[in-house]
Amino acid sequence: MLPEVHPHLSAPLADQLEHQLGPASEAGQVDVERLAGIAVVAAAHSSGYAAIGHLLGLLAALPAPTEAGERFWSDLWRSSGTAYLLPATIKAGVLESLTGEGTTLARQILSAVDEMTPPQRLAAGEVIGQALVESDHLPDLKTQVIGELWIRDLELTAWHVLHADRRSDDPVGRNAFLKAWSNV
Repeated sequence: MLPEVHPHLSAPLADQLEHQLGPASEAGQVDVERLAGIAVVAAAHSSGYAAIGHLLGLLAALPAPTEAGERFWSDLWRSSGTAYLLPATIKAGVLESLTGEGTTLARQILSAVDEMTPPQRLAAGEVIGQALVESDHLPDLKTQVIGELWIRDLELTAWHVLHADRRSDDPVGRNAFLKAWSNV
């Protein structure tokens, strides 16, 4: 599951490409070095998109929020003790994430995980693990372990989305970073 990329969201990438590789008018001929430079800058820029895509992929692994998946979502709500993970609650965040803006969904997920007590987290992990074992046909793995790994991955990925969105990759911030580390 990949979010859409919109031109206005790619402005930082364009700025970095111009800063690192020079204006597009100088591109003329794209040699291997220039192409490699573009790939490096694009890969560094894409961490936020990759995290949003992974977040959506984790949610896509769960039963769909349809009548067929109703029991799963009901069990998840009961076991986790939080409504933050219910489809009606995260729908807007999921749809925003599909457009490349995942911070709303990431915040909701971190709030949900933070709200759970350790026993609720274990119970939610069991419900999630059972659904994943049934859908992925992994009968030799313990459902509680699978569910806990899924929750940890969801939590860490939500953090990655928020961290990637910090918007501090500006020239002033970069120079301050270089200066600080050069003086160590």
